[in-house]
Amino acid sequence: MIKDHVSLNFDTVLLTGPVQKYSCRSFYRRCWRQLSKLQKLIFYLLTSVILISLLLWFIGTSRNLEELSETNSLKLPQPTIWPQDNIKLSLPNGVDAVKLNEIDDVEPSDQKEQIAAPASNVAENPGEGVQFMPATGHRQTAVLNAFKHAWKGYCSYAWGHDHVKPISRKYQDWFNLGLTIVDSLDTLWMMNLKKEFDEAREWVSTSFNLDRYKDVNLFETTIRVLGGFLSAYHLSGDSLFLDKALDIGSRLMPCFTKSPSPIPYSDVNLISHMAHSPKWSPDSSTAEVSTIQLEFRDLSRSTGTQHFETVSFKVSEHIHTLDKPNGLVPIYINPNTGKFHRGSEIKIGARGDSYYEYLLKQWIQTGKSIDFLKDDYLEAIDGIITQLVRTSPKRNLTYIGELKAGSRNFHPKMDHLVCYLPGTLALGVHYGMPSSHMRLAEKLMETCYRMYADQPTFLSPEIVYFGTKVDVNQDMYVNINDAHSLLRPEFVESLWYMYQISGNTTYQDWGWQIFQAFERHTKVAGGFTSIGNVLDPEDTRPQDMTESFFFAETLKYLYLLMSDDRHMLSIDKYVVNSEGHPLPINNR
Repeated sequence: MIKDHVSLNFDTVLLTGPVQKYSCRSFYRRCWRQLSKLQKLIFYLLTSVILISLLLWFIGTSRNLEELSETNSLKLPQPTIWPQDNIKLSLPNGVDAVKLNEIDDVEPSDQKEQIAAPASNVAENPGEGVQFMPATGHRQTAVLNAFKHAWKGYCSYAWGHDHVKPISRKYQDWFNLGLTIVDSLDTLWMMNLKKEFDEAREWVSTSFNLDRYKDVNLFETTIRVLGGFLSAYHLSGDSLFLDKALDIGSRLMPCFTKSPSPIPYSDVNLISHMAHSPKWSPDSSTAEVSTIQLEFRDLSRSTGTQHFETVSFKVSEHIHTLDKPNGLVPIYINPNTGKFHRGSEIKIGARGDSYYEYLLKQWIQTGKSIDFLKDDYLEAIDGIITQLVRTSPKRNLTYIGELKAGSRNFHPKMDHLVCYLPGTLALGVHYGMPSSHMRLAEKLMETCYRMYADQPTFLSPEIVYFGTKVDVNQDMYVNINDAHSLLRPEFVESLWYMYQISGNTTYQDWGWQIFQAFERHTKVAGGFTSIGNVLDPEDTRPQDMTESFFFAETLKYLYLLMSDDRHMLSIDKYVVNSEGHPLPINNR
């Protein structure tokens, strides 16, 4: 007989407590006891490692939190209030202030004596700031209109972000610090764009935010953000910008204080205050660590807080003691050892350039009072002349090459970045350096001009190479991988210095030709874009990016260059940092 149902019988014993215990014992008998001694040992070791790791993580986190809690509770000393300033400073909550007593070789009793008063031209017209004449002439007006066009694109598509992408009409963030706004403050002021300046100031006041868990680069943040705020403060007389400079300057200090040597780490997190080397190398760039002193010195002298100048200047003092062949520096230096990376390249271009620039400019900033800066600069220029300067075989173009890593053999390669050097040489001659430096500057200017004029777009590539034999087809040539233009400022910067110092209007004409090339080949509806190919006007390959330095330097230098008053921004009153931000010279 077939049943029409199925009967399921559950053993109720399995659902009781005792059987659950039995199941555990069964697992122990069937699984654990069958493991070999080696397998059991491995299990014990893994378990131990996990437990120890968790314990160490807990201890490290506790110490870190304790350290952050301690440093965040510190307050910077009240700044000295100078009669001509009467500025109220405020240190925002959470800023990682430095323990002054722990700064090497600086005792509290010595600090007051070392503090120097801010320069007298911080605000030439109290309440109004430093006044600049409106644009004059069609050339300067054209540059002003170009800036307005670029600024409109940034405001429309990237307001509050680091960079604008003018073709796609989007934005790009690097540090999330509104780099273009901060970098442009002093340019807006010089161009008398007061409405735009006030809008930028309002953003700084209400939206500039450092409370992001974000790693930033010490060098880039110093020259763009710290330098931008300090320059805006000195030109406008508005203490808001000094408050912001103090905030960002304090947060950058762990790069110095956490390093085991006088050489700072390259990066720091703005929230955790953890400083470290770049992810790609244990080394810092020599140019980067030696191109931050102007800004931190000015921060100290503007706030009356000496430690910013002290720790940053220790870098220059330390590099002064290191062995430098012919006064030239390898482009990498290690913050853990404080020594140059053995065998790294020697070049005046990327990662080496502004070391030489800041030797001279620090000497000028301090009223020509620190002799070793001048001595190191003179030795370095002599080294450049004897080791790196060459002449092309056909057109006798004077150029500066490089010494390769390891072998230190000469390499006839010259970055566009090197075109800052003629302006620096001319500035040195203006302040009493040998007249032979001006002759070198003039020859380098001709070569840098050819880097533009030889291209069908009249725009310079990032890098050029030189032939070394008479029978070569060209004595200057460009590899397609180096044919891009990032709208860089170095040559127009040198044009401005050479024009201000010599009065030669040829330099204005050269700058006007370059400006017109920017207008023809890089101007788009949303602003100006970098391009990938300067070798073909019909195929420039726009890259859809406008770096903040185009606003801070390239257009600013062109605007100053085209002024009827070539001393519109006087190099006798200001020293200009590597990002185009003028800071007052202190003659004490």
